[in-house]
Amino acid sequence: MKSRILLLLLSLFLVYSTSAQSQKRLKSGKQIPILAWYSVPANETSVARYEELKESGISYSFTSFKNEKEITKALKAARKAGVKLVISCPELKTETERIVKKYKHNPAVAGYFLADEPGPAAFPGLAKWVKKIHSIDSKHFCYINLLPNYADMKQLGLKNYREYVHLFIKEVPIKYLSFDFYPVVGNSLRERWYENLEVFADEARKAGKPFWAFALTVSHGPYPIPTVAMLRLEIFSDLAYGAQAIQYFTYWTPKGTRWDFHHGPITLDSKRSDVYDRMKEVNSEIKQLSWVFSGAKVLSVAHTGDTIPLGTKRLSKLPNPIKSLKTEGKGAVVSVLQNGKDSFLVIVNRDFINPMKLTIDCDSTVGKVLKDGSTVPAKGYMNTMEIDPGDVAIYTWKTNH
Repeated sequence: MKSRILLLLLSLFLVYSTSAQSQKRLKSGKQIPILAWYSVPANETSVARYEELKESGISYSFTSFKNEKEITKALKAARKAGVKLVISCPELKTETERIVKKYKHNPAVAGYFLADEPGPAAFPGLAKWVKKIHSIDSKHFCYINLLPNYADMKQLGLKNYREYVHLFIKEVPIKYLSFDFYPVVGNSLRERWYENLEVFADEARKAGKPFWAFALTVSHGPYPIPTVAMLRLEIFSDLAYGAQAIQYFTYWTPKGTRWDFHHGPITLDSKRSDVYDRMKEVNSEIKQLSWVFSGAKVLSVAHTGDTIPLGTKRLSKLPNPIKSLKTEGKGAVVSVLQNGKDSFLVIVNRDFINPMKLTIDCDSTVGKVLKDGSTVPAKGYMNTMEIDPGDVAIYTWKTNH
């Protein structure tokens, strides 16, 4: 009896040891920043509220404050909680030098908010403002968020969206580029979302500047209450195109607007909603997978499916270690990234309602990246698997130099 027990224990040890050896956790490196728009309001400022924010996976917080007193109080609470603020108040515009000098040494400051969705007429003034701030504080970033491509010509003020983005980059010397686009409307995607990512990512690459993109976390108008699948689709598509930060609109549910905002991560009565937990779940995935995306160079992005999104390219070529790839259903975003000595194949299910069947054949050098950030040999998995709605499958191999 004892010998049987010893044999059983030995076999369990060998199984565990083999599994541990086959599963390799790679260094996480830098983290993808996660920014919350309409974050903790001034009247809710407390260490506990900022700790709650950090617990959800948020690293940067943005709230428009009415005055310096509110900023100072928020910075004190945020610092204790380990969160950084993108600060904004009227005096940042009217008394730029004094405000920047006052806050530039505060360790809880991430940057300065200047404008949301400006038209071209505002670019010269924003350029001067950015230069003035950077002449006083070159350490922290200035933040300006640009329009999406479904803005009308009156808003864009130019012939097309690419010209709008290009002119902004040319005129405004900003460190990071940002745009918003909320693709999920009802049970479908806006048809120009991926076109927006194509143009914005291309202009950012040409300029040699990182770009930041959004996911929607508050329901309003035609936009539904976000599910985990919706959040994953938006976020992993953003990251597949090379986004270097993820932003949420909004964290706290706004009130008193014509949009009927509801069901944000923190509700109108200051309670957590189920969206808080969904956001937290996806943020944990972003954190574990940051070593894949942070600082990565996008080598190619293409799409599969019977039809592909407007303005995108159909997948026609695979990197050498991938012998074949086939998807069923609506199709996928297929991105090839390089990050240091590692290469990655990122496959995002474009359907946030139904799973997607993926059939992939890799050579023996390819690993599969799991959601906890570890890798296992891809050959250990079936060739045909389902990717959950909006979810991602990631494969990796060593880059040949």
